[in-house]
Amino acid sequence: MQTVRHSEHTLRTALISKNPALVSQYEKLDAGEKRLMDEAFRPDSDLFGPITLHSQSDWITSHPEAPQDFEEFFNDPYRKTPSPQEHSIYIQCIGLLGNTRSISEEYVKWLKGYCEAFFYGLTVKLLEPVPVSATRCSFRINDNTQNLQIHAGQILKFLKKKKPEDAFCVVGITMIDLFPRDSWNFVFGQASLTDGVGIFSFARYGSDFYSSHYEGKLKKLQKKSSSDYSVFDNYYVPEVTSVLLLRSCKTLTHEIGHIFGLRHCQWLACLMQGSNHLEEADQRPLDLCPICLRKLQSAIGFHLKDRYKALVRWVDAESTDTPTVSPERSREDPLSLPKPVEAFKEWREWITKCLAVLQK
Repeated sequence: MQTVRHSEHTLRTALISKNPALVSQYEKLDAGEKRLMDEAFRPDSDLFGPITLHSQSDWITSHPEAPQDFEEFFNDPYRKTPSPQEHSIYIQCIGLLGNTRSISEEYVKWLKGYCEAFFYGLTVKLLEPVPVSATRCSFRINDNTQNLQIHAGQILKFLKKKKPEDAFCVVGITMIDLFPRDSWNFVFGQASLTDGVGIFSFARYGSDFYSSHYEGKLKKLQKKSSSDYSVFDNYYVPEVTSVLLLRSCKTLTHEIGHIFGLRHCQWLACLMQGSNHLEEADQRPLDLCPICLRKLQSAIGFHLKDRYKALVRWVDAESTDTPTVSPERSREDPLSLPKPVEAFKEWREWITKCLAVLQK
């Protein structure tokens, strides 16, 4: 195990910059916000800590990247910034996310509420779910896993055509595995930052995906033509578990962060750290380090206190025992989403500490 620890000077420069205009911008934050941001420099902070590498296969070791500080982010001419005309995040579900339509709808609404709190200040809207056939994308059976995959790049083109006028971005989510090109085994997701579209799959976040007994395996693909999508009619969708929901939250906000222009974080433990495998993704925190938080704040314009309060409200609403499904639902369709209460309970405690620093 290895710790990536930067000096106070390095972190201060990464967060505040030496550019007088950006220093002045930082100084205009209210006292509580600067107090919270300054926690990045405290070696003994219990809010923001260094990055821990658990193996040589972790992202930073195997994918060397130049770190992105706030100044580089702010001056990036290619990054997208919301505007009064383009102020909405759209979520497009492709296929079912749950093993019933009602569970799938509840899953998407759950993610919508989460994104509205996380990207506080933007509107999150749901597009009408579509079947795979609507995208007209290519598909195949993966030679290694024997599961169906859909072409990520072609779905991006579909999303670009559907992008509403008020959209900052459109993100497609699916429970079907993705591949970006014939020579690649798979990809968790793919995005076009210039077009403001992304597609992300939660398929490999299910507990049984890598099992030899995975029910989504197919021996061979039998289709009459490239336009025959009947193989998706009864495609296997894994059970929605609390682990799957938690991983979905992390993936969706991480990838939308990239559309904002945030690159992989190499400063402190952060949601925007890269991940090579599920174990590493699970070890990432749910929220942003101060450097990435300042990037997102500058793009959206929220007050930190308002954002954290919105996150607390979301956690409290989703941690209640009140059923979120209609009592009229039939016995054949009885279940509501599980609630990853413990993980979000710990996160709520962390947010409460952040609010205490902001309100001193």
